Amino acid sequence: MVDRGGIRDADAAEERHLEPLTRITDVHIHIQPWRELRPQVLEVMWRDRGVDRDHLIQLMEDPTALLEVMDRAGVWRAGLVNYPSPDIMGFTDATNTFAATYARANPERLLPYGGVHPRFTRDPAGDVDRLVDLGIRLVKIHPPHQAFPANAYTDGLTALGEIYRQCEARRLPVMIHTGTSIFPGARSKYGKPLELDDVAIDYPDLRIVMAHGGRPLYMEEAFFVLRRHPRVWLDVSGIPPTRLLEYFPRLAELADRVVWGTDWPSPGVKDMRANIDQFLALPLSDAHKRAILETNALALFPAAR
Repeated sequence: MVDRGGIRDADAAEERHLEPLTRITDVHIHIQPWRELRPQVLEVMWRDRGVDRDHLIQLMEDPTALLEVMDRAGVWRAGLVNYPSPDIMGFTDATNTFAATYARANPERLLPYGGVHPRFTRDPAGDVDRLVDLGIRLVKIHPPHQAFPANAYTDGLTALGEIYRQCEARRLPVMIHTGTSIFPGARSKYGKPLELDDVAIDYPDLRIVMAHGGRPLYMEEAFFVLRRHPRVWLDVSGIPPTRLLEYFPRLAELADRVVWGTDWPSPGVKDMRANIDQFLALPLSDAHKRAILETNALALFPAAR
């Protein structure tokens, strides 16, 4: 029997226990040069942090410390989200070099992400090529933090279209933030998932990772886009796992294009392992859980050789 998500789980229905998960990929964690953050943004980052501030600062500079955290959480690989946002978050283009350099500590386990800011770049396609040369594995577009909608190329921001086109040509996935943002200056009106419909139509070979599924306002739009476009993936980071099936009650239908992410250590996300355990407690089949935690990310990011 094959369900509508395309995953065979007749055998899984008879399993009493999920086999050990040793290749979990968290596609969405924020290991960034926090030293670049604007003061008012850093204040939000520190909200309710308590005594772990020094450890977080260490993590942002020391890959060994991060790998120890990943080991304790049972996470094999992690995607290091980075993107320029000089006027809102404070991150400059140096965030790309930061991500690439940090990930060199363990290329098998650390996946560096980077970005090109379409409002500031003078060479969109060339800047994408330079990301590839750095070893960047995915390009992050953050509409609320970069102050444009994801389809702004249809309304004059031609550099954004050139970025998408070059990523498509270089077979580089693009992750696009959908949903709201709590940081000062962020424009949450630009987080609507339906704008990804244009991107998926106009760049049909581009692999698009829809971060956060439009939470907490736009989940129905997000699911429509996911169902309509076979090269769109859903990254569930930033969604409390206990509410995932409330947000996406038909998640199992498209479980072959859902990838695991936590958004750690963003405010409100205190522990990678706690999120995994909460997800494992959901009433999904073992086959779907393994796909979301392990195998789907391997299709999106093949293991380093």
